[in-house]
Amino acid sequence: MKLGYAIAYVPNVSESLAFFETAFGLTRRFLHESGTYGELETGETTLGFASHELGQMNFPNGYIEAHCSKQPLGFEIALVTDDVDQGHKKAIATGATEIAPPQQKPWGQTVSYVRCPAGILIELCTPISP
Repeated sequence: MKLGYAIAYVPNVSESLAFFETAFGLTRRFLHESGTYGELETGETTLGFASHELGQMNFPNGYIEAHCSKQPLGFEIALVTDDVDQGHKKAIATGATEIAPPQQKPWGQTVSYVRCPAGILIELCTPISP
């Protein structure tokens, strides 16, 4: 097996796609005409967004909507960049909330955390040097 998709359930798929396009420079791959599902170009693994309407269909017993939770959920999307500081500033200027400013980690990686308007926790990080 291999990881094919990471899908986040969000209040508005189109708005989430637009946020990730503007804040992080990702390219929209697809938005279904219903507006309930969309994808971004992110490399080998697809980052998708599905509406809460689809989530309710898929999970009849319910689930926690990230944007309704005061604390970020225990799951993140990590985006790798050579300039965490700039990416962090742009994400906040685009509407993200700062969770942790850029920090140099003991293993040499620079990492920051933001939360997008849909409530998704996003790590911005430099590549890990082997």
